[in-house]
Amino acid sequence: MKYPKEYLDEIKTRLKVSSVVSKYVQLKRRGKEFVGLSPFKNEKTPSFTVNDEKGFFHCFSTAEHGNIFDFLMKTQNLKFGESVKTLALQAGMRPYTFSKADEEREKAWKEYMSIYSEYVDFFHSELLNNSEIKSSLDYLRNRKLSLDVIKRFKIGYVRKNFNIFENLQKKFSKKAIKECGIFYFDEKKNSFVDRFRDRIIFPINNISGFPIAIGGRIIQKNSFFAKYINSPETQFFKKGNNLYNIDRARRLSNTLDQIFLVEGYMDVIGLNNRGIENCVANLGTALTEKQILILNQFFNEIVICFDGDESGYKAAVRAAENSIKELQPEKQISFLFLPEGEDPDTFISKNGKENFIKYYETNKILIHEFLFENLKKQSNNSPTSLAVLEKKLRWLSNSIKDPYIKKYVLDFFLGKISALTPNLSKGKQFAIKHVASLSETKKIYNESISITKEQLQEYSMLYLIINNFDFFKKNITILNNIDFITNEGVQVFPKLFELVKSKDEINPNMLPLENNLLKKINKFASVKHISKNIQRDENKLKEIFLEMKKDLKNLFLDRQISELESKFSSDMDQSTLNEIIELKKLQNNN
Repeated sequence: MKYPKEYLDEIKTRLKVSSVVSKYVQLKRRGKEFVGLSPFKNEKTPSFTVNDEKGFFHCFSTAEHGNIFDFLMKTQNLKFGESVKTLALQAGMRPYTFSKADEEREKAWKEYMSIYSEYVDFFHSELLNNSEIKSSLDYLRNRKLSLDVIKRFKIGYVRKNFNIFENLQKKFSKKAIKECGIFYFDEKKNSFVDRFRDRIIFPINNISGFPIAIGGRIIQKNSFFAKYINSPETQFFKKGNNLYNIDRARRLSNTLDQIFLVEGYMDVIGLNNRGIENCVANLGTALTEKQILILNQFFNEIVICFDGDESGYKAAVRAAENSIKELQPEKQISFLFLPEGEDPDTFISKNGKENFIKYYETNKILIHEFLFENLKKQSNNSPTSLAVLEKKLRWLSNSIKDPYIKKYVLDFFLGKISALTPNLSKGKQFAIKHVASLSETKKIYNESISITKEQLQEYSMLYLIINNFDFFKKNITILNNIDFITNEGVQVFPKLFELVKSKDEINPNMLPLENNLLKKINKFASVKHISKNIQRDENKLKEIFLEMKKDLKNLFLDRQISELESKFSSDMDQSTLNEIIELKKLQNNN
């Protein structure tokens, strides 16, 4: 049986070609494309290109060409079905199993999508062409929306006394219409009622561009109805898994690094109307991990820009607490707070695109800075409140999934707490040798983004050796069989090892290291925050160092495996494959 086209299209939509290919080929950006050495032959000059916008790869040396499925099939020797399963997993989608239930679900999805498409198209046409509802089009024009933007977003208007249910029933099953969420059953009238009647409607598309839900806004003044409503959640629409305008905004990720996350439909449309198209909105719920993962797939910086009022600020706090756990070394989450009483739509309407961008560039605040400032406001500098503050900050740090980001966010938080308690930080309560100023801490954090995982790991190990020579003299065997990876580590470790083996007294001020490297080790070794505590417990020091040694070994094996997999993709040599298998066994046993 064939995979449904919609299922395959969904995978291709969710995954950039470059993100798939870069797991096997080292790519460098060149204009709108990426280039790299061909995985199909050995070469010294890159002839392999990837184009995310057009969705394909091409090798000029071998004429190999195709999409992400073709790439895995040709480089990893997978069958089509295997490549689909692999990429579906990478895209966060459930595997397609061709069961009877899957067939029924696929059929239901097509009917669901068709109902929404019919509904959206009909009422969009009504808005543009029906003179009886001219006031609804006037409302949008009074909001200074261009006709192009109205058409682009397929905005519509549902007449109060018009029920499209009967028309839809001629084409679709009553069960499907009922389950799509557009209508609800009125028991008094014994009929289905359109929940979006007398409202401007905003189609909510999935990432592939198909309408799957609707947002509605009342435009009559003094109405007792809710100002905004959304479609209820259905089998095919989950609010926390979708974002308004993600289908259009994702196409800009090849040229723009930022995505603006705003609160409402009109914010997205207003920004688009003024030339800022890289924006999305969450759908009336708190920001979810799934939404952050979707945005991270396409953009390097998420800028959360909520309304400049108390409710907007509270929503931003919830968003920050929910999203900090998804921070990644190559990604960034920022917050932009507009002047009180403004929202993105009103701000850009008054000030224009250029001033909005300038405001963003000068007023954005990184997520960890925002969370600290928010929690600091709740503290009164008493011992109790400072203890609560530190506890909350440590909890936030520990929620971060990436271990390296976790270390540096904790570094930032502890430095800020120490700055609040200068006398306390001189004692043993905080194992921090140097408390950086805000600008210095910021600089360290930004510098850390360019530091590799291998460097971070090695700096901490070198830091422990430099500051605990006596311990390592007594336990010299734990320094055996360490494979340092970086040039710095390879050069420095043997020198330190010789010092440890010598019988001479060691003066830490006379180390055979360049001053710049010593500064780097002291700056980026995250273990320094617990170093003083573990110095008092040699068993703990040994345990932590052995764990670091194990982690470094895994990084070393990762690099070897990656190099061999790249080699295997081009030569398909059995001995290369055997090496990969043996290294993976070592990794599993480590």
